[in-house]
Amino acid sequence: MSVMQPLSEHDLPDAAAGSMRSHWRLFLVEGIAVSIIGLAAIIVPPIAGLFATVILGWLLLVTGVVGLFATLRAREAPGFEWSLLSALAAVVAGGLLLWNPLQGLITLTYVLTTFFIVDGVLIIVLAAAYRRNLARKWEWMMVNGFIDLVLAGIIIFGLPGTLVWAFGLLVGIDMIFGGASLIAMALEARNAVSHDGAI
Repeated sequence: MSVMQPLSEHDLPDAAAGSMRSHWRLFLVEGIAVSIIGLAAIIVPPIAGLFATVILGWLLLVTGVVGLFATLRAREAPGFEWSLLSALAAVVAGGLLLWNPLQGLITLTYVLTTFFIVDGVLIIVLAAAYRRNLARKWEWMMVNGFIDLVLAGIIIFGLPGTLVWAFGLLVGIDMIFGGASLIAMALEARNAVSHDGAI
């Protein structure tokens, strides 16, 4: 009986590239959908930002309420106090976002800036890992990572004026570049599959 061995860090890029080649159509559809949503956010950034804030508020509120009921029904479970605090925090955060979406949008803009910085660095590192397996299109991921860092810089240096429109606009721009990188990599994976099949 054979035992499956966990993937080493050297096998991860090979596994990721294999997954990309096997499911390139799904990645292509995802890339197109992400790009279209990003374009809509760019056209009306304040509305997109407020809409995202309200949606997030409802998600947190519903998640928190469900978590409260589940936690209160399982009072004997380990970590009850922490679960209760977590659910209450979600309810409070969701309620605050829905009570004052504009203030919530400002807070989310600061969170978004932090996200762009962290995500940009991680995508650049991931692009370097993909470089060995997708020889030509890994640059798209690298560009996407640098775009995240540039967007973070735009928000920081444009404060406080960027707080109202930055969230919707920059999420839209990031989504378009993210979608474009997915499309490019999916097409490269399709070409690799076609080339392998032709051999």
